[in-house]
Amino acid sequence: MASFHLFPEAISLGTIQPYFIFAPIFLLFLLKYLLKENPARRKLNLPPGPSKFPIIGNLHQVGNMPHLSLSHLSKKFGPIIHLQLGEIPTVVVSSARTAKAVLKTHDLALASRPQIFSAKYLFYNCTDIAFCPYGAYWRHIRKICILELLSAKRVESFGFVRQEEVARLVGQISESCPGTTNLSKLLGLYANEIVCRSTFGRGFSEGGEYDRHGFQKMLEEYQELLGGLSLGDFFPSMEWIHMITGLKSRLENTFRKFDCFFNEVIEEHLNSKGKKGDHQDLVDVLLEAKDNDVSDMPLTMDNVKAVILDMFAAGTDTTFITLDWGMTELVMNPRVMKKAQAEVRRIVGDRRNVLEADLPQMKYLKAVIKEIFRLHPPAPVLVPRESMEEVTIDGYDIPAKTRIFVNAWAIGRDPESWKNPETFEPERFMESNIDFKGQDYELIPFGAGRRSCPAIAFGTASVELALAQLLYSFDWELPPGIQAKDLDMTEVFGITMHRISNLIVVPRPYIP
Repeated sequence: MASFHLFPEAISLGTIQPYFIFAPIFLLFLLKYLLKENPARRKLNLPPGPSKFPIIGNLHQVGNMPHLSLSHLSKKFGPIIHLQLGEIPTVVVSSARTAKAVLKTHDLALASRPQIFSAKYLFYNCTDIAFCPYGAYWRHIRKICILELLSAKRVESFGFVRQEEVARLVGQISESCPGTTNLSKLLGLYANEIVCRSTFGRGFSEGGEYDRHGFQKMLEEYQELLGGLSLGDFFPSMEWIHMITGLKSRLENTFRKFDCFFNEVIEEHLNSKGKKGDHQDLVDVLLEAKDNDVSDMPLTMDNVKAVILDMFAAGTDTTFITLDWGMTELVMNPRVMKKAQAEVRRIVGDRRNVLEADLPQMKYLKAVIKEIFRLHPPAPVLVPRESMEEVTIDGYDIPAKTRIFVNAWAIGRDPESWKNPETFEPERFMESNIDFKGQDYELIPFGAGRRSCPAIAFGTASVELALAQLLYSFDWELPPGIQAKDLDMTEVFGITMHRISNLIVVPRPYIP
């Protein structure tokens, strides 16, 4: 599951201007804005930041690639900056040191989530794990997830699913030989099947079910809606604007599709109760937790569906993006590719199938994966936090109800933490203990602290086995006439960040 992030997909001055046709409304709002200024507030020692316009504040400086524009601002104003995004006071941190202050030193005070309009609609009033505000309910549902849903034992129990889906992936690639293959498409199907079989107890790629349910469109719409906050999210007092922009109707439509699908899945599970043997999928675990819940706030069926959406959408996208970026980087860096292949093939030998028991020995492969996470965190800007009380970071005052963004993308490329930060160089991790589990703030693709992603083990297992098997089973080349410099590296910034272009490659089967 992914750690989410939220920023507008295309907020720039150009995209905001059409809204000024509501001139009388904005004039009234400007008056409210000016009257709201509080002399005591101006005495706060806020972090530095760029000057702002009335009403919109710094929205015009965010752009359609927020991780980049925020990184540029941090280079000018420092690793902690203050922005006014419409009505929302915002602090952005872009270094390991300031991230540690947010995610560890002041973890509890900054552990809540802002109420995002899209998340409220899609996640059953934010009763999932990622977007739920801090409180008793969130502690309850996270405890269920950590102890029952995503424990090490539970993740291990899905080993047979990963093994079978990796074998299917290799078979699909082999069918394309000796021609080209759209590896991005096959990796997307692999990631989806892993999550579906683990969560729902069955896959959906056979018999056209994947297309019948419209998974691809649903996931794309989900990414866009959550990654592209509308203007109304920066002006909570003008929430009605969601109706004018059409966001509300899009959310209602997407929500209905997910809700209908989840209702089908839950109905299947309730009808087959007691007939499935010992092995439980994640929906079984959630339904059992709901039935056995004797707490003061027992789970509802909507709560169950909110958590299912976390697993289904975030889990699929994070695994796919990491593998897709990983194979892209390896194709572009043949030296690293050959070194990783040599390690995998030496450990596996003539057996042909990589086993999960082999993975702890693959030190260089693990370094490769860390380097993928460093340069391409699936969620470049982590899900925003919201301060529940005033705190001080680096001598600056952070008032209560301030939105906090951690730019994981910028932290992974910070020259203060990394030598040659723009270079894909897994060797940097061979003599380093830095890991992505949330204890080393130079590398936080899954976040850290209370609000870190609880599915790190699940996601990592799906990535490691697939990448090792792809390196073992094939030698990889770009199509004739295509060089690494020709690859389109343009990204789509949404709930997670993936390349626009598919990775088209030529696989050559490896014969030991």
